This record gives sequence, structure tokens and C-alpha cells, in this order.
Amino acid sequence: MNTFRYRPKDNYIQKADWQKLYILTEHWKTDISFYTDDLRFLHHLIDKYFLWISKKENIDVIQEIELNLLKVDRQSESLLNRVNKQLQYLTDLMGDPLVYNSDEFRKEHEQLEDDLNQFVIDFRENRKEIFKITEHIVKGEELLKQFNISSKSQLQS
Repeated sequence: MNTFRYRPKDNYIQKADWQKLYILTEHWKTDISFYTDDLRFLHHLIDKYFLWISKKENIDVIQEIELNLLKVDRQSESLLNRVNKQLQYLTDLMGDPLVYNSDEFRKEHEQLEDDLNQFVIDFRENRKEIFKITEHIVKGEELLKQFNISSKSQLQS
């Protein structure tokens, strides 16, 4: 499932000129920025619902999810640094095509695209898991609170 690929054909990175690769890489940078913003939202979501948790098993699950989310955070940061580096290389190559080894650069660019694709897959899996567990926790905690309210009402009667 290669959902992150923008190139129109399989050997696009090997054949495209530097300006087209620069535009492609700018798209990657924009997407990573979007995912970084979404990661902030996911952290906020976890922090918000963490306050509602009273069951130890839910706390353990949330901690595991938070660790996975931190891993994706590190991936995002690393990819953004690599994309920025590639943009600088492309700027240099547009000015002087002999600055870097073209074949090596294109291989690195393909690897970066593959890594971006894997990041998107990891991100989506984490996002799906966070939504699933927060929904489960909220429903479970609401039921527990309803039970507690009901029990208190019966005791007071």
C-alpha cells in the first residue's frame, strides 16, 4: 500500500529534473507538517482523556499508546530534517549539477520517499488505535460513573 507516492510513474525520481523533484519534496514537507500538527492533536487527546481514567488496565494501554506516538513523533522530526536536507541539496543541484553524485542523490531520494510512506502507515495505525482506545475508555468510564451515580442515589434513598 503505497499511499504517499506522488510520482506519476515508477522511475520518476530517476528521470525527473531537479525542479520537479524540488516540487515533489515540497509536497512531502507540507504533508509532514500536517502530520506533525495532527500528532500534537493526538497527544492532546490522550492527555485530555488520561484525566478520566480510573482503571489501571486503561492507564497501561494509554502509556503504551503514548510510547508508540512518541516513536512516530521522532520519525516525523527525522523525516522533516531529511526533507529539508534534500531541499537544500536540490537547490544546490539546480545551481550546479556537479555538486553531488546524481545517482546517489536519487537513490537517497527514493529511500526518503519509502520512509515517508512507512511513516504514514505507522501514523495511521497509531491514530486509529488512539481513537479506538479513547472511545473505549470514554464509554467504559461513563458506564462506571453512571453506575456510581446510580449506586449513590440508591444509597441516599
